[in-house]
Amino acid sequence: MRSTMPDHPLTITSIMRYGTGLFGDHEVVTYTGDGYRRMPYHELARETARLAGALRALGVDGDQRVATFCWNNTEHLAAYLAVPSMGAVLHTLNIRLFPEQVVYIANHAEDDVLLVDGSLVPLLAPILPEMKTVRHVVVIGPADTSALGAAGKELHDYRTLLDAQPDVFDWPELDELTGASMCYTSGTTGNPKGVVYSHRSMYLHSMSVCTGNAMGLSAGDRVLPIVPMFHANAWGMPYAALMAGASLVMPDRYLQAEHLARIIAEERPTSSGAVPTIWGDLLRHARQHGSDLSSLRLVPCGGSAVPESLMRGFEELGVHIVQAWGMTETSPLATVAHGDTWDLRVTQGRLLPGVEGRLVGGGDVVLPADGQAVGELEVRGPWVTGAYYLDEDGSRFHDGWLRTGDVGRLDEHGYVTLTDRAKDVIKSGGEWISSVELENALMGHPSVVEAAVIGVPDERWGERPLACVVLDGLATVAELRDYLSGKVARWQLPERWAFVDAVPKTSVGKFAKRTLREMHARGEIAVTEG
Repeated sequence: MRSTMPDHPLTITSIMRYGTGLFGDHEVVTYTGDGYRRMPYHELARETARLAGALRALGVDGDQRVATFCWNNTEHLAAYLAVPSMGAVLHTLNIRLFPEQVVYIANHAEDDVLLVDGSLVPLLAPILPEMKTVRHVVVIGPADTSALGAAGKELHDYRTLLDAQPDVFDWPELDELTGASMCYTSGTTGNPKGVVYSHRSMYLHSMSVCTGNAMGLSAGDRVLPIVPMFHANAWGMPYAALMAGASLVMPDRYLQAEHLARIIAEERPTSSGAVPTIWGDLLRHARQHGSDLSSLRLVPCGGSAVPESLMRGFEELGVHIVQAWGMTETSPLATVAHGDTWDLRVTQGRLLPGVEGRLVGGGDVVLPADGQAVGELEVRGPWVTGAYYLDEDGSRFHDGWLRTGDVGRLDEHGYVTLTDRAKDVIKSGGEWISSVELENALMGHPSVVEAAVIGVPDERWGERPLACVVLDGLATVAELRDYLSGKVARWQLPERWAFVDAVPKTSVGKFAKRTLREMHARGEIAVTEG
């Protein structure tokens, strides 16, 4: 028997129409550093139509890639809606990647038009000539564009282009399986790899983000996406907010704790999302200055393991942080750690509806989901990629499952506990030491701001942990070792320590452990034995 339901496509166009139509009096707010720019959703609908018309006038008439080199703001949101809805593909360029990686990505994706925020023109100018397929560059806001002239591209002013277009656009009927947007992995090893999201996958992912098992969004919410819109679609928050009718508060380039504290106190967002380093800075600022963060009811945090001490610190301020896990390859949300006990909250969370997970050990043997077995996590689902764009390497895919590269446990209730990245596990004397567990334990010490643990060569044991610690106060190696005693097995306690000014980060805010390992190999880290 076939159903009586029509094959109605699930598209970003329908999210746009619903959010900007039925909730036209809700708004997108962009912080400017000293104030706010406000646009109601009914005006956002006209902005989106004008942008689509402008891109069509520049020759975007199919599935050309329209790249963005932008912050989280109103104009970027308009591109999020206009580009996929007109049938083109949105490609968000990660401004924090190395220049040669940005060039590689733009050429690999064959970007056709590039939207750049005026403040980022100096960052773009040196590499624009190497972006071979880019024909048009659209500059948003005031900027000195003289440095772009030599690149041989056609330059346009965003507002001038849009002012020449009507307030309506003839949105095409789209196949839900066609590409809507694309992101590239951060490329910690080798070249970054492209993931192309379909309209269907983004629609289903947005629905999942709105559920109570994830962010529980509704029209009464105000969402503050701190995670960049160039990183896995800002974790899907912009689309989910429009689907729920929630207003959006955009921080633009102002991600420092003092700015975020002001935005939260003044604009009263109810939900947000960012990596642990951002929340750690904000917690310290809030404690020092008595910041009012009370409007936040739920804050998903991910990108790297969230220390229990960070979550407990925000609980004292009335803010409920939940750990979430995902990857560029998973759109990205795959698990969220809701629970009544800390045993559940310190996990990466329960698999969301639509995402399946399993553990695989040596020889690709599937391990039991008993909360005890340790193996590599594999996932699959309607918003989990099954390949990389124009990439024949299938090593990351296994019988329809994505090999995540994360090692951990999975229990019968679908809760995932990740103990490390496969490449970061410390193999000491035939046993595995979780660098993440050591880091989380260390960051509970009141004087420790950040702690990153890497494996370094050891003649007797093969590898031993080196703890690289950033202090905000006084603490000795002996004190830190004593603090760890009882929290981890004695044989896992580091004998090697380094006190550093800052832990290097990747383009998405994770600890750059490969960089630390390279620095250690070159003798650039002063190591203390203890």
